[in-house]
Amino acid sequence: MAVYQYDVVVIGTGPAGESAALNAAKKGKRVAVVESRGVVGGNCTHMGTIPSKALRHAVKQIIEFNTNPMFRDIGEPRWFSFPRVLKRAEQVIAKQVQMRTNFYARNRIDVFFGSARFQDANTVQVKGNAGKGDEVLQADSFVLATGSRPFCPDDIDFRHPRIYNSDSILKLSHTPRTIIIYGAGVIGCEYASIFSGLGVKVDLIDTRDRLLSFLDYQISDALSYHLRNNGVVIRHSEQYASVKGSDTGVVMTLKSGKKIRADAFLWCNGRTGNTDDMGLEDIGLQPNSRGQVEVDEHYRTTVPGIYAVGDVIGWPSLASAAYDQGRSATSDMLNALDFRYINEVPTGIYTIPEISSVGKTEEELTAAKIPYEVGQAFFKDTARAQITGEQVGMVKILFHRETLALLGIHCFGDQASEIVHIGQAIMRQEGEANTLEYFVNTTFNYPTMAEAYRVAAMNGLNRIFNIS
Repeated sequence: MAVYQYDVVVIGTGPAGESAALNAAKKGKRVAVVESRGVVGGNCTHMGTIPSKALRHAVKQIIEFNTNPMFRDIGEPRWFSFPRVLKRAEQVIAKQVQMRTNFYARNRIDVFFGSARFQDANTVQVKGNAGKGDEVLQADSFVLATGSRPFCPDDIDFRHPRIYNSDSILKLSHTPRTIIIYGAGVIGCEYASIFSGLGVKVDLIDTRDRLLSFLDYQISDALSYHLRNNGVVIRHSEQYASVKGSDTGVVMTLKSGKKIRADAFLWCNGRTGNTDDMGLEDIGLQPNSRGQVEVDEHYRTTVPGIYAVGDVIGWPSLASAAYDQGRSATSDMLNALDFRYINEVPTGIYTIPEISSVGKTEEELTAAKIPYEVGQAFFKDTARAQITGEQVGMVKILFHRETLALLGIHCFGDQASEIVHIGQAIMRQEGEANTLEYFVNTTFNYPTMAEAYRVAAMNGLNRIFNIS
């Protein structure tokens, strides 16, 4: 059994693991990564962010073609199957794997494919894939970046060919006419948009009383409206009693007594950290009931020299945050000056239309008794949106009534996840640079979507002037 010595070993090659490994290597350390798949990229590349967003983009293009009157001169509306659309995602995944494989090669990071299990706090054994022999890696420090997988309750038979979770749905080989999506979190809402965009009738079961309650209420309401407008039936405050599959469909019985039937069922309710069979308990690490590892504000676990980052530590469970967490963990590990705790993360939700926000919501500011005002601009009133035909959505700015400091940016509509970064950049400035006046006193290209910030800022100032 071969034994290898390293300064840092990273387990997992998703965004968190990749950035941790690259940062340590660029700081002069000898680094190895362990990946349980046969290729790098982690769940983000193969099962989560990349395939779902590629799917969403393709569906959005189909919707545009089928609803834009200009395209009727070319031909009649077209129907596309789920497997056909999925091929686009597979092309993107292949490009991502090639690019990320090159990252490790260029930075001289050794990659081991197999399952890692701790023998002690400084040693992991890698059980190789495809019958390859075991290898032992020893290091002063380790980073756990193993990601997460869908939480699947035992009372639902996920082996049934009509019952899926948010990973296995990417193996769907046909397009159902109807589907039940259980769980109306970010993943559930995104897939509701994707399937409804393909003409599938969707029942979206929400265990809470409103969609994505962490969002600003106006944005959450807008999402509910547009999902319903696309034919999605949203059922709030419901819990499942049973899910039974047959040769002809799936029947879900709710605790409220309702029974819903569909051709397929998609479970999108919670995720579990990938910490099984890693021997963590043997070295003094005890994951919680959802397989997550507890860390402090430097991403250190309770075992010296072992860090954890990304989905395996829970909130915020975003690829963007995971990448920064990985880099910060190895910076702390190596006593570098560029460490920062990741606590200001923009939300990006790739529904149709998409959503993004950063900072406080109206509810949070009201509860904190902070005197705020609202400035808003609707895309339908901007020239660029009228030109592109993407007129659904808005930019909403929350700011302090007295200092004009920016408190929150909320965006709904086409390219929302891009547009929000303008507001985020200004919010991070110090002093007078972080005020509503920046948008008023800055000349934006015309016509652009960014111009919505100026319109929203003027709208907000007018509210103050009218009161004062």
